[in-house]
Amino acid sequence: MSTKRKTRMVKTGNSYAIRIPKAWLDQLNVGAEVELRLEVGQIVIGTGRPAWQGWDEHFRQMAAAGDDALLDAPVATQWEAEEWQW
Repeated sequence: MSTKRKTRMVKTGNSYAIRIPKAWLDQLNVGAEVELRLEVGQIVIGTGRPAWQGWDEHFRQMAAAGDDALLDAPVATQWEAEEWQW
């Protein structure tokens, strides 16, 4: 997904600030602290936390709701079916 929007930089002391739409920040669940990364020809703003942060709590909630079952039945590989001893 790629969404672009032009904005202006505003001088604040010896630095510059930009405005980021609140809807974007909400969508990414960005807090007060972000990570800035300089790449070739661009500045990348990240959430500053691993993408998987908070998954453990979501998994606990899924288990409590009984929503953690496999969607498909396990399928054994040929090696598992013929050579593996259970």
